[in-house]
Amino acid sequence: MEQKTKVHAEDGGQELFITREFDLPLHLLFKAYVEPRLVEQWMGTKVLKLDNKKHGSWRFQTTDEKGNILFQAGGVIHDIVPNQRIIRTFQMEHAPFEAQLEFMDFEELTGNTSKLTVQIVYRSVAVRDQMLAMPFAYGINMAHNRLQKIIEKLDP
Repeated sequence: MEQKTKVHAEDGGQELFITREFDLPLHLLFKAYVEPRLVEQWMGTKVLKLDNKKHGSWRFQTTDEKGNILFQAGGVIHDIVPNQRIIRTFQMEHAPFEAQLEFMDFEELTGNTSKLTVQIVYRSVAVRDQMLAMPFAYGINMAHNRLQKIIEKLDP
């Protein structure tokens, strides 16, 4: 089955590009990224902080049933323009990856469809390639599929 979220990396580049078209109006797609309760549902993680403003910050955490931390990440929101763009840093804690810079652009295609384009900039080609060696594309596709199913049930 073809994955709807596309991940593209140019040879020798420090960037990764992610694109996905959603059967969702633009405002609902953007809402999925800025409302903590929605982020928790489609990402399957707890939102400890999501301060959606310029120079705000965010922090997510996933634990197992015993409360052991499996995943923890956070960063700074450098810019946010409703229904258009989020620019933030992303750093996993207790992982060999340094911080990365993410540019998320939200675009209306029609009244009921929208597109997300994410450009991620890594410190080096080697770090970017380490990320690609993980089941990254599969994971982002699964998360985006959940996003589509959860958000399409919301009232416009």
